[in-house]
Amino acid sequence: MTTHRASTALAALSAAVAVAALAGAVTPSARADGPSARASLPAPATSAPSVSPAPSTPSAPSAPSALDWKPCAVAGGPAAQECAELFVPLDYRDPDPDGPRVRLAVTRVRSDRPGERRGTLLVIPGGPGSSGVALVTGKGERLQRETGGRYDVVSLDPRGVGGSTKASCGLAAEDRDLVHLRSWPAADGSITENVARSRRTAEACVRNGGAMLRSLTTANEVRDIDRFRQALGEEKLSAWGSSYGTYVGAVYAQKYPRHTDRWVLDSSGDPDPSRVNRGWMQNMARAVEDRFPDFARWAADPAREAEGLRLAREARDVRPLVLDLAARLDREPRQTTTPGVPLTGNRLRQAVQMALYSDNAFPRLAELIRAAGDPAAEPVLPPGLDRPLSDQDAAVTIGVVCNDVRWPASVPDYRRAVAIDRVKHPLTAGLPANITPCAFWKDTPADRPTRITDEGPSNILMIQGLRDPSTPYFGALKMREAFGDRARLVTVDHGGHGVYLGNGNACGDRAVTRFLTTGKRPGQDTYCAG
Repeated sequence: MTTHRASTALAALSAAVAVAALAGAVTPSARADGPSARASLPAPATSAPSVSPAPSTPSAPSAPSALDWKPCAVAGGPAAQECAELFVPLDYRDPDPDGPRVRLAVTRVRSDRPGERRGTLLVIPGGPGSSGVALVTGKGERLQRETGGRYDVVSLDPRGVGGSTKASCGLAAEDRDLVHLRSWPAADGSITENVARSRRTAEACVRNGGAMLRSLTTANEVRDIDRFRQALGEEKLSAWGSSYGTYVGAVYAQKYPRHTDRWVLDSSGDPDPSRVNRGWMQNMARAVEDRFPDFARWAADPAREAEGLRLAREARDVRPLVLDLAARLDREPRQTTTPGVPLTGNRLRQAVQMALYSDNAFPRLAELIRAAGDPAAEPVLPPGLDRPLSDQDAAVTIGVVCNDVRWPASVPDYRRAVAIDRVKHPLTAGLPANITPCAFWKDTPADRPTRITDEGPSNILMIQGLRDPSTPYFGALKMREAFGDRARLVTVDHGGHGVYLGNGNACGDRAVTRFLTTGKRPGQDTYCAG
């Protein structure tokens, strides 16, 4: 995964649960699928220098082996960060103890206050496709400070990601362009090109992906995490999962409840087992509409005048301005500072989604909108929209999204759904209802999606922003309902994606830190003002 630019693009695919490449949105900064304007983190592929290349399916013992930790600190990260390799089964259904294995890059930052240590805190990255190694590099020291050194902070790069064994679909560069990989309908609402591209992508993944691609599932990530727990020698783990990582965390808590200690789920999606990723994608249409007014108010604020970024006198005028500009770019794309990559209507719509992840991205979006409307200016594309994703990054997001649950295959049904969605939610122009490669996926899901229930220990704290463009509040309420008395929910009056240690809301941060350090949750669901 690469440079800050690719990390940014990937964070888009994260959609965190807005279903990555197929339904995600690019965040304005790091590929950790967490909050904070996504401050730049080291690229996953290079953040663990001690992880050396290995065959994609090396032979290794069935039981978790001891982890050979080595220093892997990088500039800007924890000085004591260590990395190791963990080998896990390619296929957990294969009883052969010497069967094919997948290499996982794992990392830790040990407690700097051994006398205060109470356990191990697992950071579960989002995506699908985010790097846990990079997330610990960016957040490890802050987590240790917040929790008073009570934990060893650990994480892993899920299979296919960063320093772990890679997957591939063998996609052409054009099909890895974010505005093509994600199924934006044509300017007139047609999905003919989307259908052809989705079929071509699915066929390439089936042809080139093999067993490795088929193994990319939430169920396997959960199994891998439990292997990691065993290798660490821990009976229980505490966890902080963000975005798609909340679903991974929820499934782990459902499958291995006795191995969970203090469990934090930050920015959750609807866990409906009949839809899973498909539901996250569809929910994104309303989520973007709910979040956009925050940008509109910012862009109409008189304070923007001195910055040269004020787009309208009234907030209500910003939305029609953006929609009109996108329509004009549909007809007449603008040349940009990136040769051969014009600013089209869909590229602008994608830029809007990227910016809604964090208020810190609003200035760049305003600059793009102003330049796009100025005949004398040359627009500058934001990171993630100026070049294709890598084949490996695209394969991870497509693989998990399509392997987790079966998707409808009727092209006419998608066509009708897009026509309706375009009218109801013009900011996303039908994307969330559109066809994806999953409609042409050949493999039946190896595992049935997990139904989240109220059976298990009451040790889960959820934290959720009210106006999240990727994992909307109304979806998180479905997760809260499913957990019943197992969970408590902290609602934060916040716009953007990701809450804990990311948006400056002291009330929300205190609630999570208090739970992680003392085990105490609010007695009932609670609210934090913005």
